[in-house]
Amino acid sequence: MTSIFVFFKRVYTALNPPVTLISAQDEPIRFGVLSAARITPMALTIPAKNHPEVIVAAVAARSLTRAQEFAKKWGVEKAYGGSDAYQQLIDDPNVDAIYNPLPNGLHYEWTMKALAAGKHVLLEKPSADTADETKKMFDFAKEKGLVLLEAGHYRFHPLIHRVKQIMESGEIGAIKSIEQIFVIPRGVYLKPDDIRYDFALGGGSMMDQGYYAINCLRFLASSEPTSVISASSLPHEKDSRVDVGMTASLAFPNDIIGSVSTHLSVPPRFGFIPRTLPKTDCKIIGEKGEIFVNNWVVPTFYHYIEVTTKDGDKTKKRVEKVYSPKDVKTGPVNEWKGENWWTSYRFQLEAFVAKLKGREPVTWISAEDSYANLKAIEMVYEKAGLPLRPASIFQLPA
Repeated sequence: MTSIFVFFKRVYTALNPPVTLISAQDEPIRFGVLSAARITPMALTIPAKNHPEVIVAAVAARSLTRAQEFAKKWGVEKAYGGSDAYQQLIDDPNVDAIYNPLPNGLHYEWTMKALAAGKHVLLEKPSADTADETKKMFDFAKEKGLVLLEAGHYRFHPLIHRVKQIMESGEIGAIKSIEQIFVIPRGVYLKPDDIRYDFALGGGSMMDQGYYAINCLRFLASSEPTSVISASSLPHEKDSRVDVGMTASLAFPNDIIGSVSTHLSVPPRFGFIPRTLPKTDCKIIGEKGEIFVNNWVVPTFYHYIEVTTKDGDKTKKRVEKVYSPKDVKTGPVNEWKGENWWTSYRFQLEAFVAKLKGREPVTWISAEDSYANLKAIEMVYEKAGLPLRPASIFQLPA
């Protein structure tokens, strides 16, 4: 009974965090949001309520009404609307940083425009449609002395770091394989006309779920894939260039085999019985045991790590749960802020603001990491015989 109460309390607090007053010691970081995207409340406006150095100052949308409705609902100070709304927000002198959750195909253009205007950028994953665009953005940010972060939020939660600690401890021996599964049933999150099915906007399962699966493979393997052994896609019925699902096997150094299985719309049995719940699982097999991780993408709501080892004829199992840095057995716990109800997005916001304030965050996703992740995704597409997502035609004025 107690565990059920703790579960509901944690989830409720994550979605309704205590409001923290803005710090009087430092100037807050004032964010502007490009579009009233569905992800924005979870990724920024809700976590911002609890951050003493953050104000969501403005939102822009093509529809002024939609921008105003979003601003009213989430307590945003200013709303921009119309065909030039994004640029107006970027040019707002009271905005320090931009959150860019636009469709993948627009990431490059509007991130470059924001950087050109001297704004830091928190950029939704995947960073761009091509690895080349990713490199150009990060190079430009470095040139301008600005912070650009790809929002791979799960990497900022202590759960995945605990998993890596167990792997590196040698408890399950040399790693042989890492398997990632990220699937969602049809109709749960995506409508048939969702932008994730639009090739021109960088759609596809590998660009969405595949970002997480590939990123986590690379992070846990502590290396880059040397090749894609095999890849097979399930094409969209209206556009064969768009993958609704993808399975792939990748070779990593030290004889590690990584595999991914993604699906944006698993069809129901008999037309109405769901075949699966949303699933984000990871299985790591070593010479002396294995690790199974349930729900590593959004672990705040519920997850577990199951470690199985063999000692002769005896099999040992244990389960760990990691909701705050205090649950990480080793590492820089003292420097790692966080409560058990903090979402991965709240941890991410903590790191991003720390970087802007000249503090060193406990964990970070580097420019090189973001570039390498898109290169790996491109490798999978090429092996599957699918075209790479189209590059942006935008060119930054000289």
